[in-house]
Amino acid sequence: MNKTQSLRTPIPGRTWFVIALLSLSGQVAWGVENAWFNTFVFDTLTPDPRPIAWMVGVSAVVATITTLLMGTLSDRTFTRFGRRRPFILFGYIIWGIVTALFPEVSLIRPIGAAVVMVVLADAIMTFFGSTANDANFSAWTTDITDTSNRGRVEGVIQMTIFLSFILTTALAGMVIEKFGYFVFFYGLGGLVTLTGLIGGLLMKDAPISEEERNRARPPYWREILNTFRFSIVRENRVLFLLFLSIVVNAIAYQVTFPYLLIYIEHFLGYDKGAMGLIMGAVLILTAISTIPLGILVDRIPRKIFMLGMAIMAAITALLFSFARETPFVLVAGTLQTMTMAAFGIVAGAWLMDLYPKESRGQFQGIRMVFMVLLPMIIGPAIGSYLVTHYGIPTTLNGEAGFIPTPMLYYVSSVINLLAIPPLLRITNKEALKEKASGEE
Repeated sequence: MNKTQSLRTPIPGRTWFVIALLSLSGQVAWGVENAWFNTFVFDTLTPDPRPIAWMVGVSAVVATITTLLMGTLSDRTFTRFGRRRPFILFGYIIWGIVTALFPEVSLIRPIGAAVVMVVLADAIMTFFGSTANDANFSAWTTDITDTSNRGRVEGVIQMTIFLSFILTTALAGMVIEKFGYFVFFYGLGGLVTLTGLIGGLLMKDAPISEEERNRARPPYWREILNTFRFSIVRENRVLFLLFLSIVVNAIAYQVTFPYLLIYIEHFLGYDKGAMGLIMGAVLILTAISTIPLGILVDRIPRKIFMLGMAIMAAITALLFSFARETPFVLVAGTLQTMTMAAFGIVAGAWLMDLYPKESRGQFQGIRMVFMVLLPMIIGPAIGSYLVTHYGIPTTLNGEAGFIPTPMLYYVSSVINLLAIPPLLRITNKEALKEKASGEE
């Protein structure tokens, strides 16, 4: 271990608290949107998988455009309340309110109009969520960290992802069965607003130097358009090779995730209560693993760690496809989610190392193209095709549809292997050079 690796920049306890609170608040909202919005549509409107794919796709487009626009805006914002803080504080509050109101669309008739409003409501929620979390919380955590502690921070963030899954998936199944969707959405929306308010008031922006304040920038819209110059790719070769690996892994994940709860309930045959217990056990074990994984990411070369996790992602997806009995489902599910967490930790830390300092908010928008837009359009579309052509025909609430089958996981496993070639194009010398430049 070299001297740089052995020196860790300390992070104050208050900052750790804010990171955990805001990350948990945001991940709860995204957990609701990614899992239960889809299940809500399936249970209350139609079992046709196409509206789910449309909702996921529109949400991805809105999230990407919003993150690019609002991230670039926050890069240029210098107020007495801070750079990122105003966007985070007010964004989280409204985000929670819109999430709580989402189930009202189920009261609309006819079903076609309700489906349209579901997509619209999801898009509105995504705008505020992406402003607060994707654009500004992500940029803020990059602002206040360096290469010596980003693995640990990403470990905490990944832990909150799985804690949010426990709240929005495991416990939610029991709440929905007992109280219904409306109480569930009201409660979680209120939680997002309250914790976002507390975290937003407690957080402190990173100091901004006079040089950065006075740096000449192009007009706002020109800076947005500059994002799409090919020279950006040439100047950040390692970063974009990393993006390519991330997008493939994310597509593989999105092939299965929108249909995960439907698969567990309707193919594997677990009711919502049992499903909640299984998911709770898997997610608790994964959440516990994220802190040691974050420590490992700060000690093991990023490239080696990420290659290992890309291979494991393919293996664990295939393993889960064969799981039927409860013990096998628990083991396979835990291994798959731990691998997903480890890939997310190392990818997030490596991206932070590579973002240009003066454009961290703007590059959150580019990140969203590869982590959200393309995966959430391509992945669910592949999943919808597989469910429609290889699923089990069913009728629910008088509507015809299909139950997903293990074919989703076979295809996901193959796609995961395609995340490896971009990483192999990054030489060890380039990886070390980029990490060293991130420490400056």
